[in-house]
Amino acid sequence: MGLIQHKREAFWFYRFLSLGYDRWVNPLFWTTEMRAQALDAAGLDAPGVEVLDAGAGTGFTTEGIVERVDPARVTMLDQSPHQLARARRKPALAACRKLLGDAERLPFEDGSFDRYVSAGSIEYWPDPQRGIAEARRVLREGGTATVIGPVEPANPILRRLASTWMLFPPEADYRAWFERAGFTDVRVQALAPEWYRGRSTYALAITGTHPGSDLAIQHSGNRFAGLQDLTPPEARDAPLTLAGRARFAVRFVLGSAAGLAFVPIGAALALRARLARR
Repeated sequence: MGLIQHKREAFWFYRFLSLGYDRWVNPLFWTTEMRAQALDAAGLDAPGVEVLDAGAGTGFTTEGIVERVDPARVTMLDQSPHQLARARRKPALAACRKLLGDAERLPFEDGSFDRYVSAGSIEYWPDPQRGIAEARRVLREGGTATVIGPVEPANPILRRLASTWMLFPPEADYRAWFERAGFTDVRVQALAPEWYRGRSTYALAITGTHPGSDLAIQHSGNRFAGLQDLTPPEARDAPLTLAGRARFAVRFVLGSAAGLAFVPIGAALALRARLARR
């Protein structure tokens, strides 16, 4: 697991990253064009759909969702109060419900939503299989889940840096998590900012359909992983010993340094691509 692929470390990482997330991170790594491409696959054009944005953060992805869905039918969930505080300042998201919560332990009844969207969150989940099983649980029959996340960088130096920071899984893992959670009709779409195109796969939008009953899943040939089959979710607020606090401090500092290193790397590559076009 990456050093920031733990709930406690991710909470504090975003305590500071939230200050410049919309200004410095999204323009480089999660652009409006990428967002539009991913949401095209999410089936948001159906009338009256109820949508959950899990790991909504500052609401950048939610802003794309409410361009297609009545904001009053959109629920934003994130474990970071600092990120959600930024989202509350955005007029377009005023009517959205905003909740603090854990993507691996969603505070909703079974079958509460028609669409599930999660962008840029799975890479911080300690147990992605549990998070995707939770997505299936809160969806209604015929509903779809769309998860957007990074993939392993092709460059060996970046790959090492990425694995130190958080989860960068291969496409096969995304597919396996969806299929094992019971989703059918699993589809994959490649995404990349303009400056990265042509290098290697950058990120993926994975979409799957809730087929209905567990019996339907079994007939489809999937190995359904119910929540009872999985390990308990990680607790962010579990008490720490003195040694545990020291380990947390070391992980947080090293993981944050690895993560923040991606910003100047991305900026340099974006600048080079811009200069090459002139």
